[in-house]
Amino acid sequence: MTQVSEADLRKAVRDRYAKLATGETDNCCSPSESSGVDAPSEACSISDGSGDPLALIRPRSVNTVLDLGSGGGVDVFRASRLVSKGRVIGVDATPEMVWRARETAAKHGYSNVDFRLGEIEHLPVESASVDYVISNCVINLAPDKETVLREAFRVLKPGGRLAVADIAVEEGVQPRKDLANWCACEGGAIPLSQYRHFLESSGFRDIEIQPAPKNGHSASHLDVHITATK
Repeated sequence: MTQVSEADLRKAVRDRYAKLATGETDNCCSPSESSGVDAPSEACSISDGSGDPLALIRPRSVNTVLDLGSGGGVDVFRASRLVSKGRVIGVDATPEMVWRARETAAKHGYSNVDFRLGEIEHLPVESASVDYVISNCVINLAPDKETVLREAFRVLKPGGRLAVADIAVEEGVQPRKDLANWCACEGGAIPLSQYRHFLESSGFRDIEIQPAPKNGHSASHLDVHITATK
């Protein structure tokens, strides 16, 4: 990271998603595929995901699901219907997104969801407390991806599953790391080999990385679905 500081990156990402939450800017991704589970229009209108991590898991009704970078809550609300006797936790670093998600939950009577303000490198979640960790085009925005994955491993129960839709780059590609490109989900993307290394070093096993439908990013960038087990 030579062009901008980590503090600048974090502020730029928060600022961009604050504007998305308040309607001052548009989504940078095309609308992502739905898992077939409805979510409130208020959440869908500010969703900026690149895929469908919920399609990669099969939670039971009593399970706990954690969404990293939950934004306006679209995947949290979808997951909440799949775990009707369990709960879904959303963690996001942008206060405006958390406020919007909480308002939507209250308006529509979602009683098994919990939106928490926090960085995904420092999750406000107990260790070994969730069955599934999902994330939708957010880990690429994090300056410290290895720490994100270590945190995901920490909060999962033994045998728990990670399911991620994200953006990666072709081997050898060096994305432009200015603030605008980073906030557009491209500047922070890493090669799949590095992604796999971070997963393995965090302790994950049964790692699977599959291509996903392209979602409006440049040719050198790859939309991927990633699953792994603790």
